[in-house]
Formats: sequence, C-alpha cells, structure tokens
Amino acid sequence: MSLPVLVIATDDDWPTDRVVAELTGREVEVFRMDTADFPQHLGMTARIAREHGWAGELVTARRTVDLSRVGAVYYRAPGAFQFPDGMTGPEERFAASQARAGLGGVLSALECRWVNHPTFMARAEYKPVQLEAARASGLRIPPTLITNRPQAVRDFAAAVHGPLICKPVPSPVLIEDGRLKTVYTRLLTTEDLADLRGIETTAHLFQAWIGKSHEVRLTVVGERMFAAEVHAGSEAAHVDWRSDYGSLTYSTTDVPEDIAAGMRLLMDRLHLSYGAADFIVDPGGRWWFLEVNPCGQWDWIQGATGLPIAAAIADELQGVST
Repeated sequence: MSLPVLVIATDDDWPTDRVVAELTGREVEVFRMDTADFPQHLGMTARIAREHGWAGELVTARRTVDLSRVGAVYYRAPGAFQFPDGMTGPEERFAASQARAGLGGVLSALECRWVNHPTFMARAEYKPVQLEAARASGLRIPPTLITNRPQAVRDFAAAVHGPLICKPVPSPVLIEDGRLKTVYTRLLTTEDLADLRGIETTAHLFQAWIGKSHEVRLTVVGERMFAAEVHAGSEAAHVDWRSDYGSLTYSTTDVPEDIAAGMRLLMDRLHLSYGAADFIVDPGGRWWFLEVNPCGQWDWIQGATGLPIAAAIADELQGVST
C-alpha cells in the first residue's frame, strides 16, 4: 500500500486538481491542505523526540493525516495564513511569523519526496541564480545585465551590437488599484535608450535580443522532459508570447541531447524535481535558455499537446521509475 501524499496548494488551483485526480485514480491516499486554512480550519500536532523524528497529525473537519507516514509532498503556491478577526496589525504579523516557523518548519522538515521543496524553490526563483546555474550547466544564455544605472544600459547596448529587451527580474505580475496587471517583455527602441529616466529607481534586467524561429516550453518532471514548441501568431506574441495567448499554436518536439544534459545538471544544481523552462530557438536551431520556473504552469500545455504531465507528476510523487 502506498504512503499518503500531502498536497499543499490553494483550493481553487485547477492544475493541482488534475494531479489529485490522477493520484486518487491510482488509489493513493491524498491529504490536501492550503496554508490559508491555518490556524482556523487546519490543526497541527507535532512532536519530536530522541527516539523519532517529527510525528503527529494534520487535521481538518473531514480528514486527518499521520505526519510520520507522509511519503511525498506536492507543494504549489499555497495561500497566506488567515487569522481570526479582531487581531491588531502587530499581533497578526507576529502570529504569521509563528505559523511560518511552526507549521512551515515542521512540514519543511519532513524527510520524503518533494515536488518541490519550498526552500529550494525560494532560491531557484531568483533569475540571477537560474542564469548562473544554467551557464555553469553548459546551457546557452543571452548576454544579460541587471542594473539601476542608465549609463550601464547604454554601455551594454554598445557592447552587444544589437537590440535589447527589458523584462522584470522576478514575477511580472503586480496589483494596482485592485486590478491584476502583467509587465511584459519589451523590445527597446532607439528612443528608449535615449531616455532612460526611471532606471535608477530599482533594479532592471536587460538582455540581448535573440532572433527567434520559435520558443519552447520544456517541462521537466524528475528525469522526464516534455517539450512543446510555441509559435507566435502576432507581433506582440513574438516579443512575449504571454501577451497574446490567443495567437499561439503548439506542437510537441524532441529535446536535443546537449539541452537535456544541461537541464539535468541545472535541475540538480537547483535541487528541483519539477521545473517549467523557457527557451528561444533561433533560426539556426540553437536553443537559448531564458528561465526555469519551479512553480510554472503546465496544464495548458498538456491540454494543447496531450503531453502526460499530470501523470508524470503523480509518478514522481509515488517514486515510480519510467
């Protein structure tokens, strides 16, 4: 009988629903929770002694799981802790730090399979870390500059002898006036380089523009790799395909052996068992690494191509060799 899988994600995350459905279809016990449920709708009792590691249980109104029996954890962007009404701001911040160190600490200490462990996810989300790991793993990366100095941008543009793009260093999503907004990759014009006011206000990431044949979303699950070509059908999508999903077409493709070898090294360096990587393929067929998201979306690629990514994630959680 397989050990329980602990799933930590928001209640409305539909890609996680597919993984849970895959696991339950295999008759695997699943305990799903969201950190937003703690402490009001999720209870924890955990103890450690010289004779044993962390033991105890997680409890909701409907389910209980024995911490010592958890065989794997699927961790995917859970919500923030939710505390009872009436707490002051300082009280809530203190309670959140206690919850993070207590619940988060116990869960992080579980010795089992992780997809992915939050400690490694947090480090891997830094693009500078990813780019250095990719470079050291033998993957081709675009010349990149991170700066808050306008003159450094002009010097960089002169050095690369070609167009530049500018894109956010971390997540491109922000909330303004209660609305979710996305900052897309921008291809800089001559006018942009002449007027770089505002660069000094924070860090900005610039890269040499790589001419594209198409892009590839490479989803890595353990030792398995699922590659899908992404073809842009509009000018906006050609610069940043996230800006015009409706114009995109997809097809499965093979992964060159040198790219597969580099990605295996990269995933090992970052201690990740799952990652959604983006590559540019230039007109000469060379693959250029852009980034790997340790919590990247995969469900729409599975839907568009039929690639069995949910099944692969379930295999990884169960420790099934392929």
